[in-house]
Amino acid sequence: MADTLSFSFELFPPRSPEAAAKLPAIVKKLAAVQPAYFSVTYGAGGSTQEGTYETLVRVAEDTGVEVAPHLTCVASTRARVAAVLGQYQDAGVKRIVALRGDLPATARGSEAPGEFRFGNELVEFIREKHGARFRIEVACYPEMHPQSQRPEDDFANFVRKAQAGADTAITQYFFNADAYFDFVERSRRAGVAIPIVPGIMPITNYAQLARFSDACGAEIPRWIRLRLERLADDRAALLEFGLEAVTRLCETLLRGGAPGLHFYTLNQSEPALRLWRNLGLPQPL
Repeated sequence: MADTLSFSFELFPPRSPEAAAKLPAIVKKLAAVQPAYFSVTYGAGGSTQEGTYETLVRVAEDTGVEVAPHLTCVASTRARVAAVLGQYQDAGVKRIVALRGDLPATARGSEAPGEFRFGNELVEFIREKHGARFRIEVACYPEMHPQSQRPEDDFANFVRKAQAGADTAITQYFFNADAYFDFVERSRRAGVAIPIVPGIMPITNYAQLARFSDACGAEIPRWIRLRLERLADDRAALLEFGLEAVTRLCETLLRGGAPGLHFYTLNQSEPALRLWRNLGLPQPL
């Protein structure tokens, strides 16, 4: 099974010298299981652009694993995005995670400031400038983007990104497998044939998970939320419950035909690797 599926990890640029010192050991452990690639996040408005570049170069040099920088276009210009793409091309990058990015608090409705309004325009721009040079990953939201006005509008945005030339889609994390399967079914009916890879969030901290989920629109099912609330003061029990719940989710997704999994590591190795082991994925030699 694992030979035909894609499994990957997301990292973010370290935000302190202490975090930067710890990251190589974390990445080494993750790289040992030979993921398809590491994605490296990109801050809204370019806040961590340099950190993205530095991190991806270091990860690529240290591990030999393919790297995929996130590239956002909100509040940017065509010239600026072209310059960043040129930098990535010179660094040997072959895969880009193309995103609109989060709207600033001052933006009206869903209108993005800058020369790109939506993610499909960024995908079109990459294809216009570089053809098939980059493999393009885009985001999708089985439970709807939190800044979208209506589910049908959000879905139409995704279809436009696929039609613009995306190769693969990665979902926002979720805990309801039916939301994913419904989204894939609707995508296929709409003529979208690209792989749609589930994004997986390990459960390690209830307060943090609740904060992330409220911000990104990912629903925590009531049964999971109640269990996590009761286990909030027992970290070991919370980790075991979270591992069990997310393992079952991953197993259901893979049995149902998901083309792989993309793990949001939060720059931790063990939570994602415990899921990896539970799923019987290849172990380091």
